[in-house]
Amino acid sequence: MNAIRRILSACLIGMTICHAAFAETGVTDTTITLGMSVPLTGPASAHGQELKNVITAYFDQVNKSGGINGRKLQLTVLDDGYDPEKAVANTRTLIETNKVFALVGYYGSTAMTEAMNKVFGPAKVPLIGGISGAMPLRQPPAGNPNNRYLFIQRASYADEAEAIGTQLATLGLKNIAVFYQNDAFGQAGLDGLTNALKKHNLTPSATGTVERNSDDIGKALESIAKVNPQAVVMVTLHKPTAAMVKALRKANQSPMFMTLSPVGAEQLNQELAADARGIGISQVMPFPWNDTLPVAREYQHFVGKQGPYSYMSMEGFIIAKLAVEGIRRAGGKDLSREKLIASLEGLNQDFGGYRVNFGPNNHAGSQYVQLTVIGAGGKLIK
Repeated sequence: MNAIRRILSACLIGMTICHAAFAETGVTDTTITLGMSVPLTGPASAHGQELKNVITAYFDQVNKSGGINGRKLQLTVLDDGYDPEKAVANTRTLIETNKVFALVGYYGSTAMTEAMNKVFGPAKVPLIGGISGAMPLRQPPAGNPNNRYLFIQRASYADEAEAIGTQLATLGLKNIAVFYQNDAFGQAGLDGLTNALKKHNLTPSATGTVERNSDDIGKALESIAKVNPQAVVMVTLHKPTAAMVKALRKANQSPMFMTLSPVGAEQLNQELAADARGIGISQVMPFPWNDTLPVAREYQHFVGKQGPYSYMSMEGFIIAKLAVEGIRRAGGKDLSREKLIASLEGLNQDFGGYRVNFGPNNHAGSQYVQLTVIGAGGKLIK
């Protein structure tokens, strides 16, 4: 009898060791822990709050339906205030202290680049979905091994700026100035616009920069106002964008104003009110108010008939769907980070009018860009 007990005990110990050997960080039999760092305070807080709210709500909906392969999603969200150093520190906390399985829905080019290269890339922890169009984040993994752990669902800033530049050149405008944020976000937009104009034998007539988390546009205004531009492309967030629009109009200049998706149409409307009318904005997500596109109808049903709908909320919705689909495809009992990466690299998914297509050498899933204009009453027109 004692011999049988020893054999059974050894088997149980062996089973425990075997299970532990296959257990992945952040995964239990009943839960999957994910982490997120976004600006919940500071100049980009409205965007961060929208991302947090819609992703959290979508995960809650999945959990109420039984989770993913029997596991419930648990999301830990930390505030980085749109500060890259805080984003890096948060990422380290999420991985080392909170022991997350994967990351989701980061915001900001520099924050994501720093966090990837310093923390989650070396730690081999995947990040699914991020609000950035910076080109370094789109390098094939062969060019930067850390990029293997980042999967982006949106077009690049260069794609957006190129669409804007092509539109302006097609309209016959030649005196085009660029106002951009002095970081990876702004530089990517400037490069994309410059490349687009070059195809039409044009170059920016003037440039001006603003620092991140600042609306001190004095020097930029001086440089841009000197050329009295026909158009100003602004690769900036809503506060410096609004400041530039107000300043140029106060100087009796009325250029065509164009800006990129991170500006946030809702926030720009709040800053400018009626003065926002006529500003063009490139978008990297389907029109949230579309009543014919399946993904837009699904999004509207999820948010509720009363809304409010927004591009940022729509993007958070698609990021959440992408994360759930990637984890679901990665399997059941032996879920691992490597299996998640493999499932994402094999994903070519139509989410109902918005396709995300990854591959082993392509972790940038979309080049979708659509131009919109702020109309009467702040309503966006496509």
